[in-house]
Amino acid sequence: MLRKMVLNINNADCLIVYDPDESLAERLRSMGLTGTKVGCETGQCGICSVLLDGKVIRACTKKMGKVKEFSKVVTIEGIGTPTNLHPLQLAWLVHGGAQCGICSPGFIVSAKGLLDTNVSPTRKEVRDWFQKHRNACRCTGYKPLVDAVMSAAKVLRNEITMEELAFQIPEDQRIYNTACPKPTALAKVTGVCDYGADINSKLPDGVLHLALKHADVSHANILSIDTAEAATMPGVQKVITHKDIKGTNRVNGLTFSPTNKSDGFERQLLNSDKICQYGDVVAIVVADTEAHARAAADAVKVEYEVLSAYMDGLSAIADDAVEIHPGTPNMYCEMPCIKGEETAPIMESAPYVVEGGFFVQRQPHLVLEPDVGLAYPNEEGGYTVQSKHQFLQAVPLMIGDAVGLPMEKIRVISNPGGGSFGSKISPITEGLLLAAAVVMEGPVCLHLNYDQQSFFSGKRSTGYFNVKMAADADGKLQAMEYDFLFDHGAYHDGTSDPLIEKGFRWCGAGLYFPNIRGVGRICASNHAWGTAFRAFGSPQALMASESLADMMAEKIGMDPLEFRYINTYRPGTTMTSGCEMDVHPFPTLIEKMRPKYEAALKRAQKESTSTKKRGVGISLGMYDCSFSANDTAEIDVELNPDGTVTHYSGWHDVGQGADIGALSLAHEAFKPLGLKPDQIRLVMNDTAITPNTGAAAGSRSHYMAGKATIDGANKLMEAMRKDDGTFRTYQEMVDEGIALKYRGTASTVGYSSPCDLNTMQGDPNPTHTYGVFMAEVEVDTETGKTKVLKMTLHADFGVIGNRLAVDGQMYGGIAQGVGLALSENFDDPKKDTTLMAQGFPYIKDVPDEIELEYTETPRPSGPFGSGGCAELSLTSSHVSIINAIYNATKVRIYELPATPEKVLEGLKVLKSGGTLKPNPAYYLGSNMHEKLEELRNNPVSI
Repeated sequence: MLRKMVLNINNADCLIVYDPDESLAERLRSMGLTGTKVGCETGQCGICSVLLDGKVIRACTKKMGKVKEFSKVVTIEGIGTPTNLHPLQLAWLVHGGAQCGICSPGFIVSAKGLLDTNVSPTRKEVRDWFQKHRNACRCTGYKPLVDAVMSAAKVLRNEITMEELAFQIPEDQRIYNTACPKPTALAKVTGVCDYGADINSKLPDGVLHLALKHADVSHANILSIDTAEAATMPGVQKVITHKDIKGTNRVNGLTFSPTNKSDGFERQLLNSDKICQYGDVVAIVVADTEAHARAAADAVKVEYEVLSAYMDGLSAIADDAVEIHPGTPNMYCEMPCIKGEETAPIMESAPYVVEGGFFVQRQPHLVLEPDVGLAYPNEEGGYTVQSKHQFLQAVPLMIGDAVGLPMEKIRVISNPGGGSFGSKISPITEGLLLAAAVVMEGPVCLHLNYDQQSFFSGKRSTGYFNVKMAADADGKLQAMEYDFLFDHGAYHDGTSDPLIEKGFRWCGAGLYFPNIRGVGRICASNHAWGTAFRAFGSPQALMASESLADMMAEKIGMDPLEFRYINTYRPGTTMTSGCEMDVHPFPTLIEKMRPKYEAALKRAQKESTSTKKRGVGISLGMYDCSFSANDTAEIDVELNPDGTVTHYSGWHDVGQGADIGALSLAHEAFKPLGLKPDQIRLVMNDTAITPNTGAAAGSRSHYMAGKATIDGANKLMEAMRKDDGTFRTYQEMVDEGIALKYRGTASTVGYSSPCDLNTMQGDPNPTHTYGVFMAEVEVDTETGKTKVLKMTLHADFGVIGNRLAVDGQMYGGIAQGVGLALSENFDDPKKDTTLMAQGFPYIKDVPDEIELEYTETPRPSGPFGSGGCAELSLTSSHVSIINAIYNATKVRIYELPATPEKVLEGLKVLKSGGTLKPNPAYYLGSNMHEKLEELRNNPVSI
């Protein structure tokens, strides 16, 4: 039953016709006020925050029937506009508060509610406010948001002006290596940036809505699929099953390694005969509305023969486990690592040896924007799919055959994205959209709710690492052995092959081992499929080696920082993969950390109490700056009639700052033309009009896109250059018949080499990022709860392109490291479907004190001396926290997350006079040396 009432919305009285059961967020969005975003739909993320009669509320849980007539509602649109910013919106711009930006409107509205009542808040009061109102952010680490509120408050108190707050472009117009705000931030802080759900809500009439029928079991044979009832329900146009798919229905999982025993085609878009993980899709309902589609999806009946589900890697590789994908062993890939001399004799004779087994959990990405997209026939006789994605060119390659379309008939466009962190390297949602559009021969759209986002998206693969290290009498490392297993879940997802290589390369990263022997393995299970996640492969590996570094230092009787200093990379040393680095920042980074570390140790000793123990932990982290060996990228540049330049790129932006990266690089590259920043136009992420710049992965984008941008700019400027050194105008170029558009290319061919799959030795990345992390924690010995008090990072990325973007990536990644260390986990796909259930870190879980310091060692091969940055912050920040817990309590955590229960259990053992022994090795199917010998006797042909 519909009702009507008058509400004052953004200072204007509006007559509203509403359904009492719909939410205030839905009603506002239906009026076009899509600055009010919707994420979790359970009041746990706060991105839907509005002011109702002056009070901050979460509009997604406020039913219209509970809203009183004549109430005053303020949304982000009523706070400020792109031409008339509120101080909070400007402060969000200049402090880098809008990364992906999906949470920015909610935070700004919430902050407005605070400053309306308290114009002089302390930082603690700001943090308490955001915690109280459940304002969640996955990108920024929260510190820039508190900084922004404090700056806006100064404006409101008339202590500074808006002009003084705003970023000022230097007189020389150079924005490279500055804190210039990102171009897209203005739309994000004012709520006018349309994300996927906003775009879908504004589509023309006739676009059909999709809903998915998911399996509610983790492993089963499908006996029957009954769509009869669903097909007759209101608004339903069709119920699509595997029988309707026009193509092979098989996703190309991109397995290229000859060591992989799977062909990578095990995943179906719509499952026909078997379920391999909870959430597999058995049918797509197509209807006139989302509500009708969802109701009908619930009515699809599936009969199963339920099978034993292997919900972890160890059970999946047990001798009695059946093959999840018949014909392919569950342990489907094993590789060796061989560097230097045999390690067994060294381990037997070394004066110092430490070993242990370590486990890193299935970390969820916890993006705040659930997956959303649309697909439709296009004018070129193919189909277009729009979504957030971080590797557009992979979509046609992985799902073209599955949906029955040639690759060239698939156009992929990236919508503004509310976070990814690796989750959108996979095109499964895009495949479902295209499959439905092809079947229906018309436009369709899809919106997952947060439950679906949780159980249907890929996760960080769990890692079991058995590692052993040996050092000589002086504390110098002599050898390392490792035997590890990644549980990659149900499907390949294009990331299984490189994951083993990452495990090999990052275990021990930062420490020089002249001799290494190891075996890396990967298996399937019935849990959520493994996919890319920031710092891909390194958090699992470094959890082992950086924990053991502390254990070795203690055994020797050496300070953990000093132990790392004497064993870190210097000229003449090589990585685990046998290659030498182009620069060696670690000694300097450790030296810079030393005085802060010593002060932190004294502080911890002084401030510890009998029940609140404080500790300090250190870890080294590093990551690469290219996708793999022989990486390539393309950029197009074009001179426009008005003398401006257009920069075309496939530099995917899911919040990390591709826009400011592209603008800064292009502006620097075109410096001889004297262009202002606003004279460079960015065209991004549409496969029909932008070149292949490659995936947003491996901290490669700035490095590779930058090199391609410089090449393209040089080609265009060379064409424009006259004999006297001046430049032709657009009209002169046209009059002389000179091309106006040029393609810049970049390649690491010639200075990178693939790893030999028989030894894992090679040089696949021309440069790397480096960091030293320090955590300061407080452990409550009565509850076992750990609180991170401060995080410090000294890092080197080469010359920094944009300081706001780099700072933001560090703050955000460190916050994710806190979550990885202490709370985040996706364990039960039936229950772990909310932010809280998965351990999402809110503002008071993350320290306000996050100190960043950079050295900027120029990279010889990098654009303007730059590298990349995005991965480093999550390589080992979590291990510094684990090491700090040990420093505080003598409780060593071997299996993440370090929940209060685990810490408390260790404390009880120590209190009773017991001894905490190193975690025993995980049984992975054979003795490492036996498996290594088997692999050596059966080398693969490359």
